[in-house]
Amino acid sequence: MPRKAMILIEGHTRGPGLLYVEAARRLGLHPITLSTDPARYDYLAAESTIRVDTNSLDALIRECSQLGKDYDIAGITSAAQSCCATVGKLCRYFDLPGPPPELIERCNDKFTQRQLLADAGVPIPAYRLAADLTDVESYAAEIGLPVILKPAVGMGSRGVRLCRNEDELAEHAECLLGGKHIWWSSPRILVEEFVQGPYYSVEIMGHEVIGIAAAKFCSPPHFVFREYTYPAQLSDREQAHIADVSLSCLRALGLGWGPTNVELRWGKLGPVVIEVNPRLAGTPAPQLVQRAYGVDLITEHVKLAIGDECDLRRTKSHTASARILIPDLDGTLDRVNGESRAAAVSGVAEVQLYLKPTMQIVRKGDIQDGIGHVIAASPSPARTEAILQRAVGLIDWSITPFPPPG
Repeated sequence: MPRKAMILIEGHTRGPGLLYVEAARRLGLHPITLSTDPARYDYLAAESTIRVDTNSLDALIRECSQLGKDYDIAGITSAAQSCCATVGKLCRYFDLPGPPPELIERCNDKFTQRQLLADAGVPIPAYRLAADLTDVESYAAEIGLPVILKPAVGMGSRGVRLCRNEDELAEHAECLLGGKHIWWSSPRILVEEFVQGPYYSVEIMGHEVIGIAAAKFCSPPHFVFREYTYPAQLSDREQAHIADVSLSCLRALGLGWGPTNVELRWGKLGPVVIEVNPRLAGTPAPQLVQRAYGVDLITEHVKLAIGDECDLRRTKSHTASARILIPDLDGTLDRVNGESRAAAVSGVAEVQLYLKPTMQIVRKGDIQDGIGHVIAASPSPARTEAILQRAVGLIDWSITPFPPPG
């Protein structure tokens, strides 16, 4: 009988790629990663990997068909958001469980997503779609500064910025349209109302809300996450309201297979949906959900992908928090000290560094700015916060700034 294999399309340099490999193994599957450049992922050095152009659906179909001669392919999935639609197409071709690719692609276009949510009556920020600087300036005046400028298609907060005045608006529009930004599609900019209020991130599997996190950012104008806490400290009414709005997003967008992440702000009139992502939130959200509720979202996602039934029952009721380690300047990372001491603090669940000494740090105001994270968990919100503060305080690093140009 051929061995059952789990095909993973691409990995993840900082996210949950390794967790998907480990989950597949726990379920008795042989994980095989297909990647354009397997060397990007350190954890794949000892794993089964095949180099293939993952931007080519035909190449992926050929490779999976070849693997099917030696393995029983139980499922296909990915830890990378950019591959979700491709995974859906492969699953449809090979008659495997997976997300509807056309709905994933539709959701990934933030303008189309906004239109569908608005048509369904879901509360969203005021928005306009701009093609050039004239549009940007005109629409920002209509909505009223400050506004957020973001690419209509993108991920990881890349190219997203709060523009508080006309100079910042023109500067960022020029950055996006002047060749500095790498576009995933034709250059189109969303000009959005800046909704002020607490930020929440909602994890959904299928049609079930698993957890709601409170999230905090570093200083504006960028939106770099600094801290997550599950569960968010909400009243029963607030929690129910956020859950209802989040599930209304699924209905509006036709989602509901597998994981969905909904990001909201609590504005003056209640929850306002900032973004819907047809995937799991990235690291450290899955680890936090497991520490807070005892639900292993990655394992359950893999189970869905092979046609097994999910088990989303909560077995814990803890508070889990993560602090992202953010450098305050660009340069060469000389050293990081104290991670082993931080990991030894009682209640610390994980300390992970993304960079090693001698690596260069170039902050861009997006998800790649972090150099690591610390996760703490306990039955008490106050206790968890104290553990996290103590552990983070034990970690320090040194960066040599880049020499001035010229």
